[in-house]
Amino acid sequence: MNALEIDDLQVRYGRRSVVSGVSLEVPAGRTLGLVGESGSGKSTIANAAVGLAPIHDGDIRVHGVSSVGRSREAKTARHRIQMVFQDPFSSLDPRMPIGDSIAEGLVATGRALSQSARRDRVVELLRQVDLDPGRADELPKSFSGGQRQRITIARALAGDPEILIADEVTSALDVSVQSTVLNLLRDLQQRLGLTMLFISHNLAVVRYISDEIAVMRDGQIVERGETEALLQAPSEPYTQELLTAVPILGQRMELEDV
Repeated sequence: MNALEIDDLQVRYGRRSVVSGVSLEVPAGRTLGLVGESGSGKSTIANAAVGLAPIHDGDIRVHGVSSVGRSREAKTARHRIQMVFQDPFSSLDPRMPIGDSIAEGLVATGRALSQSARRDRVVELLRQVDLDPGRADELPKSFSGGQRQRITIARALAGDPEILIADEVTSALDVSVQSTVLNLLRDLQQRLGLTMLFISHNLAVVRYISDEIAVMRDGQIVERGETEALLQAPSEPYTQELLTAVPILGQRMELEDV
């Protein structure tokens, strides 16, 4: 069963078409990597899925329920999707303790929680992302870039999502920290049974975490397939260009170096 279905999605800004006729399905419990160069439309799809980009045409469904529009059903469907953004520092309020930022994510569950229940849930979430719950009262500036990204992951998990969208979540991190965040996401996906749409321009990173890959160019999907099959024998010249552009010590693709 597909947890997330994007059907003939079109997004326009004025007369400019940013996403044109994109259709994607992500089976429940699987990770689909969406890859392409900057400006290809990847982040626009992510923003449309969580209601942050205008949908000109098409539909987005969560377990068969449309998330497009203002109905209560659509709003509930959107809340089942949570997103982790590229820049963790700009997505956290610098004046708000991280525990309070994470607690804000609990609103998406629709449950009224007592103060003690909120506090207990924040402690649990910080432990899930391997951060010390004793630091919940500290501000974002007290944490490293990788730690801040783990905080934003905890905030996304606070909404009890079924689908997690990770949009270029490692692009601002150095390689060693990238590995830590990727391993955390893989572990969480498996332990919590999450469905994930993982967006990146880096094919090496996408390969490490994804079951399938969809390649995007100029607002359209140009190729899709199981990860290893697609990367071993890409049919599109554009995918081949992305492969040869992976900068890993002169080698084409080495997963161990991610």
